[in-house]
Amino acid sequence: MVRYLIHNECEIFIAADGNIRSLLQLEFPKTTFITLKGYDVKYSKQKKWLALKIIIQIPTIIRSIYFEHRWLKKVVKKYSFDAIISDNRFGLYNFTVPCIYITHQLLVKTGNKFSEKILQKIHYWFINKYTECWVPDYAGENNLGGQLSHPLANIPANIHYIGCLSRLQKKSIVATKYELLILLSGPEPQRTILEKLLLVQLKFFHGKVLFVRGLPAVVEQLPFQQNISIKNHLTAQELNEAIEQSKIVISRAGYTTIMDLVKLQKKGILIPTPGQTEQEYLADYLVQKKLFVTAVQDTFNLKEAVKKADGFNFGIVDFNMDEYKERVDKLIKKLKNAITN
Repeated sequence: MVRYLIHNECEIFIAADGNIRSLLQLEFPKTTFITLKGYDVKYSKQKKWLALKIIIQIPTIIRSIYFEHRWLKKVVKKYSFDAIISDNRFGLYNFTVPCIYITHQLLVKTGNKFSEKILQKIHYWFINKYTECWVPDYAGENNLGGQLSHPLANIPANIHYIGCLSRLQKKSIVATKYELLILLSGPEPQRTILEKLLLVQLKFFHGKVLFVRGLPAVVEQLPFQQNISIKNHLTAQELNEAIEQSKIVISRAGYTTIMDLVKLQKKGILIPTPGQTEQEYLADYLVQKKLFVTAVQDTFNLKEAVKKADGFNFGIVDFNMDEYKERVDKLIKKLKNAITN
């Protein structure tokens, strides 16, 4: 979406911090960046304590939302922005300019119906503060988000389904170079826990492997055996090539990665982050649709997972991932008309 806005001669400012900022600066080196701290949610090592750890941090998250809302007032005044596009940030709405909120998760899965209903009402309250809410999924039954993006309850009137998003492009014919591509991502300490688990089991794997650690800010290289190439991070172009050159991809069940793998029609083994109910739901939902194989981190066995993927009858879907352009074009036209008038 950022690339499409730049292509349409929009001047872009990106507000981010930490690893996300490092990653985006590699992709958009000529773009102006503003520091905006994330919610910095801490996760537990053990799944059973995750809910409690999140609950304890709720006051801090609410405070962050309040401060980012005040922060936005100042930067809108300073930079005279024409529009704001917020990727899952609750407080980035401003009543002086059009504000777009992007989320695929209209229903916040907790595993408890009562808490889900409360969180959904809170989420809808924030969504209604925005001019529009863009959902990167498809409006019909043939979708990737299931109940996350299509909750049973009535949705706010400002919601628009814009189709799935992926920065990657599928090529016609690409030779297979890797038996496995491993893509790590997500919060600590679970990223490191999975990394250690996989590296131990890879010692007994003889096929060619590309192992991407998901650490864009790290420079030091991790040494390993000859059949395994380890990279801290890949650019979008490098990632595109790596996925297409790989027979099977192992990754978290993050929605962005899922959209990329679907775009490139690649076989994948999804390992949900323990305790992240969104990822656990997505993995189960997409297995039912025969789009992916899934595995549990605590009992993960690399040999068995690869064998399962080799014998799995993967469904292939061909989604239109340019639908979002229509909604972006409408926004740009609206902004141009406002400037002209």
